[in-house]
Amino acid sequence: MADLSEIVKAYDVRGVVPDEWDEPLAELFGAAFVRVTDASAIVVGHDMRPSSPGLSRAFGRGAAGQGADVTEIGLCSTDQLYFASGQLGLPGAMFTASHNPARYNGIKMCRSGAQPVGQDSGLADIRQLVEEWAESGPPQRQEGVAEGAIGERDVLSDYAEHLRTLVDLTSIRPLSVVVDAGNGMGGHTVPTVFEGLPLRLDAMYFELDGTFPNHEANPLDPKNIVDLQQRVRETGADIGLAFDGDADRCFVVDEKGDPVPPSAVTALVAARELAKSPGSTVIHNLITSWSVPEVVRESGGTPLRTRVGHSFIKAEMARTGAIFGGEHSAHYYFRDFWNADTGMLAALHVLAALGGQQGTLSQLVAEYDRYAASGEINSRVDDQAGRAAAVKAAYQDREGVELDELDGLTVTAADWWFNLRASNTEPLLRLNVEARDRETADAVRDEVLAIVRA
Repeated sequence: MADLSEIVKAYDVRGVVPDEWDEPLAELFGAAFVRVTDASAIVVGHDMRPSSPGLSRAFGRGAAGQGADVTEIGLCSTDQLYFASGQLGLPGAMFTASHNPARYNGIKMCRSGAQPVGQDSGLADIRQLVEEWAESGPPQRQEGVAEGAIGERDVLSDYAEHLRTLVDLTSIRPLSVVVDAGNGMGGHTVPTVFEGLPLRLDAMYFELDGTFPNHEANPLDPKNIVDLQQRVRETGADIGLAFDGDADRCFVVDEKGDPVPPSAVTALVAARELAKSPGSTVIHNLITSWSVPEVVRESGGTPLRTRVGHSFIKAEMARTGAIFGGEHSAHYYFRDFWNADTGMLAALHVLAALGGQQGTLSQLVAEYDRYAASGEINSRVDDQAGRAAAVKAAYQDREGVELDELDGLTVTAADWWFNLRASNTEPLLRLNVEARDRETADAVRDEVLAIVRA
């Protein structure tokens, strides 16, 4: 029996091609996906990685072999696949490894309406079937069920048009915008989404190239936005945007070339969404800044704190009817986008906010960026549980300090907080610290890291 434990993660499938998985295995995943979702039709898309077209087609063959009709939308961003799933009312599969290096590929799967497929919502069942079929192949279709048809459909224009209906873009003044697509799918989607807007677009690395010749398509790593920061400063642009490999996350740089924290973007977008739907709930994960729930309350909304991870965010959005959700990792979720994440829609909100007034982006963001933060700091440790327990022991009896373990360990005082979480996939502890001033944030950071790395 095949062991898929290395490639089937909490929310998706991801591994090295062809070492850990290949087209025959992708075909089994397609067959299992149809069986688990009981789908009569699905939609499939892929990114620009060299292995993506072949893997995507193999998945489609496996699905069609079980009787499901397959709509191939070809090259697309992950949020474009979610759009197709929502608009067409079909389960979907996106072939991408997001920001991972070129030798990786993966599958992000969803049910009809872009509902997530994770370990507890079908992925474990899919894995079990693939493992059972690894030697014998998938079973025959049920009697009387014909092989599914495979067809093509272009949804890029419909996707762009839908996004533009969700944001009032009518009052945007002319803006100079630098976009670094990182040779990823932003180079495919940005020109169509931005078409007709009063934006002077300076396109960096828009050539689709899954070998990532310029830098990794992971803007969360500061070294990968250096080129964007330099271009913004050199050209005097109003704003810089960077997308990851599958273009579902967007990072923002202001006119000075300084990064805008994703929490500030979350707060800004939350205020705009609440202006349209007063009194609504906004979801934020426990690592976002104190400024997010503050702004939500000031805007007449109800903030709701949740664990890190898109499955938790989407589940809470569905449960509460929340209008918007944001994460520290620059994933932004919208009720009007089937509760799915789309960095492109968040980018349009930032452009609309900036273009609707005469100030600079740094002036605009100052209202939403209120505290000093460490950013996420990773420490490689052999004993994650032991080091986390040592940190808990150091803080649990301190006066004026509260501890909770909703997701890892969160320690909160009057003027600071930190969260320490174990990685699900690597021997890492992830630390995030925030305080009312930089000196305190640095002191708390150093004290916790001293314990973690002892």
